[in-house]
Amino acid sequence: MRLADDPEVAEFRAEFSAFLDADLPAEGEARDRSRSSAHVPDWARRWQRTLFDAGWLLPGQPPEFGGRGATLPQQLAHLEELARRRIYHSFNPQGLGIIAASLITFGTEEQKRRWAVPILRAEITAALGMSEPEAGSDLASLRTRAVLDGDTFTVNGQKIWTSGAHDADVLLAFVRTDPEAPKHKGISALLIPTATEGVVRRPFGSVAAADDLDFNEVFFTDVRVARENLVGPLNEGWRVANGSLGHERTLLWLSFAERLEDLVQDAADVGAGQEWYATLLMDLQALRLLGYRQLGPDRDPAELSMLKLLGSEAVQSASLHALEAHGADGLPHPARTGPYHHMNNEAFISSWFERYARSFAGTIAGGTSEIQRNIVAERILGLPR
Repeated sequence: MRLADDPEVAEFRAEFSAFLDADLPAEGEARDRSRSSAHVPDWARRWQRTLFDAGWLLPGQPPEFGGRGATLPQQLAHLEELARRRIYHSFNPQGLGIIAASLITFGTEEQKRRWAVPILRAEITAALGMSEPEAGSDLASLRTRAVLDGDTFTVNGQKIWTSGAHDADVLLAFVRTDPEAPKHKGISALLIPTATEGVVRRPFGSVAAADDLDFNEVFFTDVRVARENLVGPLNEGWRVANGSLGHERTLLWLSFAERLEDLVQDAADVGAGQEWYATLLMDLQALRLLGYRQLGPDRDPAELSMLKLLGSEAVQSASLHALEAHGADGLPHPARTGPYHHMNNEAFISSWFERYARSFAGTIAGGTSEIQRNIVAERILGLPR
């Protein structure tokens, strides 16, 4: 259990805090706002490169990947300091936290140089092509085909819910390369530049607003992709997919803790004395304490599913209660329900209706609540499959 920083972590936190005090962009620089999870305004690109060059982007990575070899407790302190100031880590979160991380783990040295580092430096942005119309939570059912002929794949198929695809420069797409293999085999991971002929991206609105354009349908028609863009071994993309989701889940619980902390502050006016508000306070404390267990040497990766389940559903429940407590005043949209900070994502302080509507994404992305319950049942409780 983690109750306070040890001296080494406290020094690390103080150094990062001083860096933020000295180098954080001024509000006047940040007038251009992000339009999707792969649209990074110029000022935010400059800021991400500043973080990279100083070793504060992903401090757990070595310097060549924007880090400084930080320990896990130090990485947690880094993210906590960003959250305390309501600073959004990156306006291309999947590019930074999933795709570049996956390339560092599974990619060749050339792929790291050509794709991972430019993504980390915000010179290009990336989106993740996983879900399909008939393969959402059941990713292994994907049907997008890639046929290898010599040194070139030809890709045909469709992805959906591909966040930020219309603004991304490259997709990390999971495709079926051996249709005769068992369901979880015969899948490969390909880097597909979005400017490639035959790639069509169609953004569509969300429940939050018709002009909230982040989700995409992506169509591949005879798209030719060089074999050198294959990430990991041929037909072993399931291992890459699990690694990608693992990167997404590792400290995902902390982002839910941040949302709960925001709700504690922003809903205090209607929550005081209410049972649901007391539950919110307890859920936040429980999530943090359970998360701190992951800092120890005996951490169990399966427990990340428990954290993801608790965090995402606690955010959803508290968001609903806050919306209901505000009544009709919670419905006008757009609106602002928390303090504005130019380094934050405005979706986190939007109307109470939007905050509740967006909470559903947390129970779906990175593996649905149903999948997390299965993992907890089988790998933690030891129940039969």
